[in-house]
Amino acid sequence: MARYRGPVEKIERRFDVSLFLKGERRLAGKSAVERRHYGPGQHGQRRAKPSDYALQLHEKQKAKMLYGISERQFRSIFREASRREGNTGELLVTLLESRLDNVVYRMGFATTRRFARQLVTHGHILVNGKKVNIPSAMVEPGSKVEIKERSKTNVQIKRAIELTHQTGIVAWVDVDQEKIFGIFARIPEREEITIPIKERLIVELYSK
Repeated sequence: MARYRGPVEKIERRFDVSLFLKGERRLAGKSAVERRHYGPGQHGQRRAKPSDYALQLHEKQKAKMLYGISERQFRSIFREASRREGNTGELLVTLLESRLDNVVYRMGFATTRRFARQLVTHGHILVNGKKVNIPSAMVEPGSKVEIKERSKTNVQIKRAIELTHQTGIVAWVDVDQEKIFGIFARIPEREEITIPIKERLIVELYSK
């Protein structure tokens, strides 16, 4: 399967960490992983000690679920990170953060990356004045990302902006929440990106 479409809280409980897959429930502190710190299913409370390989594989799976991408997409981004000069793990994360669907999410126009991906594929997003409907498109620093004029009255978008206004927006985007547009100001530093991922383990997995 290219992308998981089942119950997302089941995945979070499996990894025992919030992957920000639920929008309003997470923001309201009602996420299942915060209430039940054990895996799903009949034997969920029996957590065996994982092997090194299992830990590495879990980190990759978490990253894929967090950003909502397929195995093929993830491998492609990892290869690009490997080709570039610098720390491969950090480059991997910054490339994932530069995807259009993630930028839309980071700007607070959607409460989850899944909803942000839907906004992009359904044609609600403009980049530098042009419609872009490819979630994996890379956003360059300085680019303007905005909600299409006819979509600004969308109830879900307005609700997302209301909720994210209360929780705050990341430092590497500048957002005008009234006019519903933002500027992807710069590539973030790794220490600024708060995600439950140990990219070092992913690099170790692909290095085998």
